[in-house]
Amino acid sequence: MTEPQDRSFFAPSATWPRLELRGRLLVRLRAFFADRGFLEVETPLLSAEVVIDRHLDPLPVDLSGGADASPLGGRAWLQTSPEAHMKRLMACGAEAIYQVTRSFRGGEQGRLHNPEFTIVEWYRRDDSMADGMQLLSDLCDALLDRGPAERLSYRQAFLRYAEIDPFTAETAQLAGLATAAGVAAPAGLGDDHNGWLDLLRVNLVEPRLGAERPVILYDWPASQAALAAVRDDDPPVAERFELYVDGIELANGYHELTDASELKWRGEQANEARRADGKPQLPDPARLLAAMEHGLPACTGVALGFDRLVMLAAGADSIEEVTAFPSDRA
Repeated sequence: MTEPQDRSFFAPSATWPRLELRGRLLVRLRAFFADRGFLEVETPLLSAEVVIDRHLDPLPVDLSGGADASPLGGRAWLQTSPEAHMKRLMACGAEAIYQVTRSFRGGEQGRLHNPEFTIVEWYRRDDSMADGMQLLSDLCDALLDRGPAERLSYRQAFLRYAEIDPFTAETAQLAGLATAAGVAAPAGLGDDHNGWLDLLRVNLVEPRLGAERPVILYDWPASQAALAAVRDDDPPVAERFELYVDGIELANGYHELTDASELKWRGEQANEARRADGKPQLPDPARLLAAMEHGLPACTGVALGFDRLVMLAAGADSIEEVTAFPSDRA
C-alpha cells in the first residue's frame, strides 16, 4: 500500500473562497460584455504562426508524433494571446468580440506571472483610443469597484514621477537618472534608449500608478508602438494605453495598426532584436498579414490579465493565491 501524500501535493494553491470569487468575477465579466453587445468567440491555442514580439516567447509544441501527419506540420506554437486570430475575425466581418482563454509565454514565472495564464481580450470596430480607454475604465470599475480610471499620458507620468521628459531626454540622461535613483541596470543595456525608458518606467513610474484609483497610461513613444497605430503629433506617439491598479499592470490596449506592410516591417525589426538578444526567430504571421491586406477595419483592442485582476479583487499577494493549479502544481 502506498503512503498517503500530503494534501499540498494535490490540492489547489488557492483557497476555495478565492476560487469562488474567481468564478463570480467571470460571470460579471461576461455579463458586462453581453450588456454591450459583444459576442464571445473561441480561437485556437495552437497555430503555425505567432505575432512577433521581442519580449514575448511563445512555447513550441512538437506535432511530429502519432499516426497522422498534422496539418500544422511538425511544429506549432502555443499562442501568447488570441490577438492574431481575433483580428482575422474582425477582418471578416466581426463587429464587437471578446474572448476568455488561456495563453502561454515562456520564461515567465513569479508573483505576477505563470507560463499558462488566463487572458481576456476584446475588439470593437470603429472605436477610437478614447473609446477603448473608456470601455476599459468601465470594465475595471464593474469588476473591482475602484471608481473610474484617471487618464495620464506617458509623458505626464514621467514628468510627475521621474522628473524627466521621456520624449526629449538623451540616453545618457536616462542612464544618469537611473544611477542617481539607485536603479540597477541589467548588463548590456548600453545605448538602448527604449531599454532605459522601460527600466525607469518599471522602477520609478509604475509603482506609483493606481494607488488612489486606477490609472490608464496612454500616448506611448512611437518606438514602443508594438501593434498600435502611430499618431502624427510632434513628436509622434503610439496610440497605446495600459491600465494600472496598485502599481500593477492589468491591461494593454491599442488603437490598432491596420497597415499590413507596416506590421511586416515591425515584425522584421522585432526578429532582428530577438536575434541580437540570442532568441530564436519567429515565423511571419502570414494569415494575419493576408487578413490585414484584405482589410482590417479601424478598431481598438485590449488584452487584460485576468489572474492579476482576481488577485487584486481578493487582496492576494500573488496570482498563485487565486489560481487553482499554477505550473508547479499542474
